Amino acid sequence: GRPARAGVSERGWCRGRTTQGPRAAGLTFAMTFQVELVSPEAISYSGEAEMIIARTLEGGDIAFQPGHVPFIGVLAVWSVDVVRPDGNRDTIAVHQGFVQVAGTRVSILSDVSEPSADIDVERARAAKGNAEAALTTDRNNAESAGALARAELRLRVAGADA
Repeated sequence: GRPARAGVSERGWCRGRTTQGPRAAGLTFAMTFQVELVSPEAISYSGEAEMIIARTLEGGDIAFQPGHVPFIGVLAVWSVDVVRPDGNRDTIAVHQGFVQVAGTRVSILSDVSEPSADIDVERARAAKGNAEAALTTDRNNAESAGALARAELRLRVAGADA
């Protein structure tokens, strides 16, 4: 029999060779995909993206790029970053919801979503103060803890960290 050749691929291909893999066969992947962020009131965001970064409850932060396997996840109260084809980034505050990746489309469904430009910083600061005051009297108040998390998210996304 033949001697074992550890570390050498069976067909003798080099890892760096450009003539192997899907591109060599003439297959290419779309470099962008369509993103829609939908809430009950309206479509908060719609456009092309090179990458989406979101935080899920099950797996923490996750980045989606074109060609990603189909995925459905539950979103945490956190921001969603949309990296556009020109390299700029749009940040949107998302107050839980779902993300679905299917083919060349990413759909984000959320009860409330706010682009950074639409956030009222003074209102968010007031909401944070009210939530903190409520938590000083009852540290186990889940509603106040949620309000505090949402207010802190709005401030972070608006660039006005308290």
